[in-house]
Amino acid sequence: MVAVPESHSGWTFLTNHARVLAVIADNPNVRIRDIAAHCRLTERAVQRIISDLEQDGYLSHTRDGRTNIYRIKADTVLRHPAEAGLTVAALLSLLVQDETDRARKPKSQTGLADTNGTR
Repeated sequence: MVAVPESHSGWTFLTNHARVLAVIADNPNVRIRDIAAHCRLTERAVQRIISDLEQDGYLSHTRDGRTNIYRIKADTVLRHPAEAGLTVAALLSLLVQDETDRARKPKSQTGLADTNGTR
């Protein structure tokens, strides 16, 4: 099972739809239960999100026995006019990262400014 992140309160940068899509991109055979745990959502909420993503053409699934195998349609363009022309693949390239890379890369190597504006 996927490790459950700590709880969070307040606003965040990503929608639940983006989080669910990123988890599926990381593992196309992931169970709804594991998506829910990782995203801190109910299984019912994850089912609705997956239904939304399938209905709007971002995702499809096939059944293999009792397992769903998800397929992300990476060339699909994002919905909001502010992201006109950006594809799902572009979004996921920012969100999905191999866990070994994530654990290996110290914050000082990210190339981002720290809170006082320096690198």
